[in-house]
Amino acid sequence: MGNAFSNIAFTTNVKALQERSGSRAAYAGRAQGPLENAELSVHEIAFIEARDSFYLGTVTETGWPYVQHRGGPGGFLKVLDSRTLGFADFSGNRQYVSTGNIVGNPRVCLFLMDYPHQARLKILGRARLVENDTDPDLLTRLDNPHYRARVERGVVIEIEGFDWNCPKYITPRFTEAEVAAYIREAERLAPSASTTNAAEESLGSGELELTITGVRQLTPDIRAYELRGEAWSELPTASAGAHLEVPVRLEDGSIARRHYSLLSNPRERDFYEIAVRHEADGRGGSRAIHGHWHIGTRLRVPFPINHFPLHSDARPAVLIAGGIGITPIKAMASELRLRGQRFELHYSARTPRDMAYRAELARDIKIGFRMYFSQAQHGGRMDVPKIVRNAAPDSVIYVCGPGSLIESVREAARDIGLPASRVQYESFY
Repeated sequence: MGNAFSNIAFTTNVKALQERSGSRAAYAGRAQGPLENAELSVHEIAFIEARDSFYLGTVTETGWPYVQHRGGPGGFLKVLDSRTLGFADFSGNRQYVSTGNIVGNPRVCLFLMDYPHQARLKILGRARLVENDTDPDLLTRLDNPHYRARVERGVVIEIEGFDWNCPKYITPRFTEAEVAAYIREAERLAPSASTTNAAEESLGSGELELTITGVRQLTPDIRAYELRGEAWSELPTASAGAHLEVPVRLEDGSIARRHYSLLSNPRERDFYEIAVRHEADGRGGSRAIHGHWHIGTRLRVPFPINHFPLHSDARPAVLIAGGIGITPIKAMASELRLRGQRFELHYSARTPRDMAYRAELARDIKIGFRMYFSQAQHGGRMDVPKIVRNAAPDSVIYVCGPGSLIESVREAARDIGLPASRVQYESFY
């Protein structure tokens, strides 16, 4: 399927420069097949609705580019449907440069930034102006009741293409509200005086000493932990699908062992990353981790082990994940991208807010990433038999998640006579 954004942006001159620089082959696949419809997914919609500013590019009658910053409360840029955006144009300095440019040339570019998470979305479209006397209902929909300035008109943008940009070189910046939220979370995670001395000693007895150097809340109940070696030294290689056995001090004071997949880039040896889902009714390991692990906690663990390895030949892969089962699957997707190997990733969760790494995966995997949600209002459920039937004849299928998901994949494979060796699985449930 051809990419609508690249079809617009990659002009003859651009493609000639890509050819000369050696990057054309990497982008050529995005232009193959019939042109896709530039429709926003739930991921793009959530990203847009969370923004409190964007940059608007227009073109003057004399051919000059003009960029304007637009700001407001989160969600002031409205998603009218999967192919249409709109915002209210309030009375301001009355220069009307962007407005006048749109009258002469409707082509616009929107640049949306998420500085804390180092993500950016580019949107190309055609804009039209909506005056007060032509469509008052639409202007009411675009208005912001918390802003007292008068709405002069509305701006409606029909999307023609969009693209997620590389996060490299985006300097994280934070609003006052975001800083306050991080401080509150840090205070909540900070060890109490009674646990400080215990935290100074490493927990466990493995050969590898690690220190927690980062903690991120990915969803309401999934938290990621970044672990680095002594003096931030290089860590042992951990292939895609590998897991780490970590020590956990349970509520009764005993030390238990829990296994968590490594989901960081398999070729990244500066740190490991694991993600832990808080299970209130579990065996106590996740509760102990969420309650007591913090930045500075030291662990002694065995070297990573891999019982769920990725195949090493050139066959394509079908990756299927449910919930927290994304952890080994994410590492496999990273490795396959680095190899330049063909794969597709199907990821299911209850709602978008329950889907860990959703934004990162959608940004990095341009082709072949599909999201599914079990709550009907967020989209359709995963059709496992269809995914298995449509897999390339020589592909290897990897699935991780609830037992019901794994069994449905295995059953679908049996129904079409796929050898059991072509379906690899791991369950955390």
